[in-house]
Amino acid sequence: MSNVTMDKIVNLCKSRGIIFQGSEIYGGMGNTWDYGPVGVEIKNNIKRAWWKRFVQEDPSTYGVDAAILMNPRVWDASGHTQNFADPKMDCKSCKQRFRADNLIEDHSKGTVSAEAMTNEEMEKYISDNKINCPHCGNFNWTPIRQFKLMFETSRGTLDGEKDVVYLRPETCQGEYVNFLNIQRSMRAKVPFAIAQIGKSFRNEITPGNFIFRTIEFEQMELQKFCRDSESFSIYEDYKAKAKQFLVDLGFSEDHLKYHDHDKLAFYAKAACDIFYLFPMGWSELNGIHHRSTHDLSRHQEYSGKAMQYLDPVTNEKFIPTVIEYSIGADRLMLAVLTEAYNEEVLEGGDTRVVLKFHPAIAPYKVAILPLQKNINEKAIELYQKLSKKFMCIYDESGSIGKRYRRQDEIGVPYSVTIDFDTLENDTVTIRDRDTMEQIRIPMSEVESYIEQRIQFN
Repeated sequence: MSNVTMDKIVNLCKSRGIIFQGSEIYGGMGNTWDYGPVGVEIKNNIKRAWWKRFVQEDPSTYGVDAAILMNPRVWDASGHTQNFADPKMDCKSCKQRFRADNLIEDHSKGTVSAEAMTNEEMEKYISDNKINCPHCGNFNWTPIRQFKLMFETSRGTLDGEKDVVYLRPETCQGEYVNFLNIQRSMRAKVPFAIAQIGKSFRNEITPGNFIFRTIEFEQMELQKFCRDSESFSIYEDYKAKAKQFLVDLGFSEDHLKYHDHDKLAFYAKAACDIFYLFPMGWSELNGIHHRSTHDLSRHQEYSGKAMQYLDPVTNEKFIPTVIEYSIGADRLMLAVLTEAYNEEVLEGGDTRVVLKFHPAIAPYKVAILPLQKNINEKAIELYQKLSKKFMCIYDESGSIGKRYRRQDEIGVPYSVTIDFDTLENDTVTIRDRDTMEQIRIPMSEVESYIEQRIQFN
């Protein structure tokens, strides 16, 4: 991470097939983004690493893929239909709409948290500090109003006979409503967790920080169901696990910090975010929350189904406490890009841009580069062999130096060059992305060489 700005990240993403503006040929659609050939591989690898760490390696965690459209009563029980809204202000001059809490936090560069402020306190802060409209520069605000955040759609075929349903604003309700199904079908014993990776949708005004906050986003999260007596120990455990996951992905601990919430929901006993030093400043990357028994209790009340756990040893029945760990895949993608971005001045004064991803996150694990097109037969043979094991990229266009730079810019950790010596003795040159050092090995050893270096542990 050096000399990184949001503009540099955005430009690199567009030029190298990582992320594009959604519906770009029609002028785009605000805060929607499409992942390109390179970006979809990075994002999928991020999700695989998270799933491996928190589901695959934990025998007490079970995965689900719950429906996006849910019975509307789910959102009555969760409180979303009554209370899910953002504090927003309109600029009377340019008619643009902004979240009041974002205006405060952006103005203070993250040093002032607005989460504990009332509407009146936010209005006073904005007035006292004369926070102008970020779009037109005028100070001409409406009072703060609450705007509902859920997208509505309808289910039915005839006008007048359609029922309102919602695109889910969060994924966790899919874990709560499946608590009984998972516990019974998997014979799960408390404490156990239900994990999910899936899309959510929020009709909110976003500050324009690329993929940091979007109206359509993907969450990776789990809910740990436990006895209340062990809940704080589990809460602290997930705080440590969540941070260690980021460190193991290659994040510097200097770029991470815990942030305990100043204001808790009435049902919560504790809440903590892990902040990351994004290009726009310190901001939330993921959250760990102690949600008490609130969620299962509400679903028991609204569904009429007993959401209790029966201890097989003591025969005690109780509603489990929930510890939640959640991290946005898109927000983590932005953090990964930021952390990996480097500009290096080389001998001779040239500068190279390189994304120093953990190899497990890299979109392609190896680039296959024939020195010349007329010796590409061996290169194609190697590509076909390696691509059965992991993602590879084949590139025979341009000088070898330019091809190295292209692979550096998308974070490919290893490049294999097939040259005239390969035709003579079946050896190839492997170049390391980070050090740019090159070694010569037999072509038959390339697969094992790469496999040993791309694992996420």
